[in-house]
Amino acid sequence: MTLDVIKAIGDFISTQILGMQWLSDLFGKLLALLFGTEFASSPAGGIIRFFLYDFIKIGILLCLLIFIISYIQSFFPPERTKKLLSQYRGIGANAFGALLGTVTPFCACSSIPIFIGFTRAGLSPGVTFSFLISSPLVDLGAFVLLSSIFGFKVAIAYVLVGLVLAVIGGTVIEKTGVGKQIEPFVLQGADIDLDAPVLTVRDRLNYAREQMVSTYRKVVLYIVIGVAVGSLIHNVVPAAWIEAALGSERWYSVPLATLIGAPIYADIFGTIPVAEALYAKGAGLGTILAFMMAVTTLSIPSFVMLKKVVKWNLLLSFLGIVMVGIIIIGYVFNALAFLII
Repeated sequence: MTLDVIKAIGDFISTQILGMQWLSDLFGKLLALLFGTEFASSPAGGIIRFFLYDFIKIGILLCLLIFIISYIQSFFPPERTKKLLSQYRGIGANAFGALLGTVTPFCACSSIPIFIGFTRAGLSPGVTFSFLISSPLVDLGAFVLLSSIFGFKVAIAYVLVGLVLAVIGGTVIEKTGVGKQIEPFVLQGADIDLDAPVLTVRDRLNYAREQMVSTYRKVVLYIVIGVAVGSLIHNVVPAAWIEAALGSERWYSVPLATLIGAPIYADIFGTIPVAEALYAKGAGLGTILAFMMAVTTLSIPSFVMLKKVVKWNLLLSFLGIVMVGIIIIGYVFNALAFLII
């Protein structure tokens, strides 16, 4: 099989299977049939087409992925996971914690109870914070959806740098000793070690279905908002405005995107339609990824929750480490975008 054939197959998977370009074309034809070609090509028609296409595409991919991930998760209940993590030390343990975060489809707020459980179980700060960073930032769902928009190279690069950021962040927090600044009630709580029940295939399928429905209900509002914002940016906001503020040649675009994204509370699935629209309008790739990372990792609600379990020194250290890491990653992606797009 030649490289051209392999590339053609990869492009087909990215655009037609994951990207579902056929679905966008279908909505374009339906709008033209129902309301006329002129309306279908107008900004209003573009908004409707973008919204329907992205909302349905994200919903299908998300539900399928959550079902698969949840089925795999059924083999690793919390107590078994704690025992696995406790066997590792140092960078290896932090990497394991970061990898665990990739198969947990949670936002930052949902990850904090698991973070408390890991801390209470005696796992190191490096492991717990590597998990806390990677869980909302990097997951298989984000990989597939990013592949559908930017291609496999960008999706793989995003996952890798997210994992590296999680491991480095956890390591710095542990090595500096600031990771011990945990509120006393977290460490004093009882850690109940229960044997995991034996599940049948039917039990695992039911669990996966319940998790799929529950997760979709939690994130559907963010998807609707994200797709709505993305459709407006894609069809209404002039490209010159986006390029002037967030173009890759603007030195301030990455810090600006990080600061804009940090206060926003949204799931990564809600940020992807916005990222797609920004990219189409000329925003730099690294700038877009910095915005996505900031939204999913540095939201105000997640920091309010985290403040309840950690002290100010640790909270501010976590914020600084993650924000600096995101900005560095953004600049690197802007500089090297030509290699992966």
